[in-house]
Amino acid sequence: MDGKKVVIAIGSPRKEGNCAALAQSATDGIRAAGGEAESFLLHSMNIHPCTACDSCQKDMDTLCVIEDDMQILYPKIMAAQGLIIASPVYWFTVSAQTKLFMDRCYAFGSAHGNGMKGKRIGILLTYGDVDPFISGAVNALRTFQDAFGYIGSPIVGMVYGSALDAGVIRANGEIMNNAFMLGKRMIEALST
Repeated sequence: MDGKKVVIAIGSPRKEGNCAALAQSATDGIRAAGGEAESFLLHSMNIHPCTACDSCQKDMDTLCVIEDDMQILYPKIMAAQGLIIASPVYWFTVSAQTKLFMDRCYAFGSAHGNGMKGKRIGILLTYGDVDPFISGAVNALRTFQDAFGYIGSPIVGMVYGSALDAGVIRANGEIMNNAFMLGKRMIEALST
């Protein structure tokens, strides 16, 4: 299992929030299974929206023409075998930070032979209401299912739960353990 790498993109503005707690638990699971994890707090990165120039779809020498911190993330994602995205639910779907990141993954498309195809995906999601339908979590989950299904990247698992105040999810042992087990399953899935 040596050399199995997973990038974790945390789409919350809270550095010590619920998504960060779940991401840390998943990281612990990845490392317990012999893998490597590298996390990025998207809120602290300079990531611009896609400009729809389509250079990434036409030019083999250009992944993305926008000079921002996605230029740090692109090679990390390409070198990794897995990607975990952690996002809070804001206004009935993923956070703006998460959406910017996902939109910019468009650059992995056709001119580059779909650089995301086959990568294993994990999802960590937190929301304020106890009901995933009322909170809008189902919208975010469906976004991930549709996007990664379209590009041929299997979702290894989704861990989601209610936690409104920053960090309170740490008190939910079941969800924290589920995040840990997702990390382990990511590495196991990379070995098959």
